Parts: sequence; structure tokens; C-alpha cells
Amino acid sequence: MRLESSIQSPAQSDMDTEFFKELDRFSLLVRKKVSTAYTGSRRSVRFGHGINPVGYREYRKGDDFKLVDWKVYGRTEKLFVREHEEERSLMVHILLDASGSMDFSGKFSFAARLAAGIAYLAVRENEKFSISLFANELEPGEPRRGVGNLLRSIELMEGTKPEGGTGIKKAAGQFDRLVSTTSLVVLVSDFLDEIEDVEEAIFKLSRHDLILIHVEAPQEADLNLAGDVRILDAETNKHLITRIDQRERDLYQARRDAHVSRIASVCSSVSVPFFTFRSDGPVFEAFLEMMRAGSLQT
Repeated sequence: MRLESSIQSPAQSDMDTEFFKELDRFSLLVRKKVSTAYTGSRRSVRFGHGINPVGYREYRKGDDFKLVDWKVYGRTEKLFVREHEEERSLMVHILLDASGSMDFSGKFSFAARLAAGIAYLAVRENEKFSISLFANELEPGEPRRGVGNLLRSIELMEGTKPEGGTGIKKAAGQFDRLVSTTSLVVLVSDFLDEIEDVEEAIFKLSRHDLILIHVEAPQEADLNLAGDVRILDAETNKHLITRIDQRERDLYQARRDAHVSRIASVCSSVSVPFFTFRSDGPVFEAFLEMMRAGSLQT
């Protein structure tokens, strides 16, 4: 299935979605668990009622008697359990940071294209997905299948002006209360929040198949300011006038590295993939990196 003609029409979206063509080669990889609440394109053989019978096996102690095929028993006087092939589906939830700090150096635009690309992969796999924005709190999207949901999601992101504070802990708590079925959750943020709140959000969301994507501006990755500067906090709208010298740059770099390293360490402790991408990089290269790491596969 190819969807480029449906998605790339200028009349429908201004988002650069050329990389969708390359993503046709990829599919979502489920590393641990998948939801069985909805039918989808992932198939597995499970014991019980399903969609298509695929064979029989002899009854074993502990099997549900409801699964015994009594017609076969009438013919053979032996107990057999019918195996079915049932469809399993992966629910994909993309949590996208839309706080004020994302409105800097193309961070939100880059993150939105990542979100759209992951949603596109879900469409190709006929999976339900949602894109939920969060700042001070979560604005949950409704999980649906299809190109229509993707186009609506792109329109939502294009119409979003990032603003407000980063309430990642609160957003994770809201999501946890709303979504009880194990899902694939992709959290895309600059993670400019208190490290304790970020950690708690990771632990809370890690019961799902969780992927963390850290998006930062080039200036955040490598502070290149010098002299007297006036800095605006995009989340509080407060200004700071200061002088930046090499000592200040070194101090900033050490704190930035420690913050990102701590997030990576927490992710490692709960086996959650963690990626950092700069907002001036090619979106498709980000997908290649995730593919090489095993979070996406061809």
C-alpha cells in the first residue's frame, strides 16, 4: 500500500512529507508486548477463539474445556483443542511536546515531522494511532486508523503554536489514567523539565512499549553565544540579561550533558530506547538511526 498521493497534496498539507516515500520500506517493530483489544494486521497463533481455525492439538491439563471441539471428540473419543489464528493489533500513541520551549529553532516542526512519520508507519500497518499534544497538561487524541486520521493529525500540528510550560509528569499521569491497554508509546520532547519529573514520567509510561525521542536545537546542544546577551524564557516569558564567557559555556555544557545522560540512564534501567536528534538534521536520518537501533525495521 502506498499513500504518497493521498498525503502529499499541497492542498491538504504544507508539511514536508517527502520522507514518507522512504518510510514505505519500514514497518513498526513490536519489541515486547502488543495489544489484543482491536483487530489489526499483526497475526499470531493463539489458543482460543479467533478468526481462522489453523489446526488441532490434543487436550492438555489446564486447557479451557470451552475450547474442546466436541464434534471431533464424538468421532475419535479423544479430546482435542482447536487452535485459531487471531489478529492482534498494536495501538500507537504519540505524545508530542507542544510547550513554549519547543517554539525555538525549528524544534516543534522537526518533532511534528517525526510524529507524522511514525503515524504514517502505523497507517501502513493498518494500526490505530493517536497524536496527543501536551504542555502544562495532556490534550489526548482519539486513536483511529487510516489516512484521514493522519491528515487530521498533520493539520492539528500545523495549526499548533507551542506555548506554556512543560508538564511532562502531569501529562504522563493523565495518559496512564486514560490508557489501560499496553500500547506502543512514543514520547517526543525537548525534556526541558525538572529531571525528577522526567524520571517519574518514564517510569510511569514504561509499562508500555515506550520510545523516548529527545529533540534539541543546535544552540542547545552546543552553546555558541558570547558576550552580553538577552535571553527569553519561552515558557515563562521572563527575560534574563547576562554575560556569557567560556566558563559559562563550560558550565552550561556540563549541566546539559548531565541532564541528558541521566535521562538516558533511567531509560536504560527500564529497557526503553532513547534517541537524541538535532532540529537542523534530516528527518529521514532520524528514522534510519531508530531502524539501526531496532526500534524500526524494514
